[in-house]
Amino acid sequence: MKKFLWSLFEMFETLVIAIVAVLLVRSFVTQPFLVSGSSMEPTFNDGNYLLVDELSYDFRVPERGEVIVFKYPSDPSSYFIKRIVGLPGETVVIRDGKVSVRNTGGTEVLNEPYVLQSDTTSNVERTLGNGEYFVMGDNRNFSFDSRSWGPVPAKNIVGVVRFRLWPLQSAMAFSTPHY
Repeated sequence: MKKFLWSLFEMFETLVIAIVAVLLVRSFVTQPFLVSGSSMEPTFNDGNYLLVDELSYDFRVPERGEVIVFKYPSDPSSYFIKRIVGLPGETVVIRDGKVSVRNTGGTEVLNEPYVLQSDTTSNVERTLGNGEYFVMGDNRNFSFDSRSWGPVPAKNIVGVVRFRLWPLQSAMAFSTPHY
């Protein structure tokens, strides 16, 4: 009987340790995110299940081209997924479907092969302040983003998308595109 009780205790102890480990990782390292809508097509589709790295931005700043999950500035209870286009201190210019970024190094027209459709109707020029990021969806004609409601404050950024887990045939890791 002692062996049975000891085995039962060991199983319970293992289960508790596993649950605590999962809760710690989920709370401080990664967070699951379910894509809702078509604003990030073709990169992410409605129903994709992603893992968001919440830890990286504690050690470095976000980079242009990274896909992030953030709290919507007008309603922090809502979470959005978009791609970073403009960084703090830069001026983002959108004309005729082309996105340009102006900073101390000059002006650069972004090469965005991941964009599904260019929005040729939006003409935007926005200079970003400290801690502000300009974000856009990859499906520009169907994306509610910084063109509509302005930049995302750094404090609203939850993390960077690292993995797509679902659907299984599309599972993969993501890296930052280089411009």
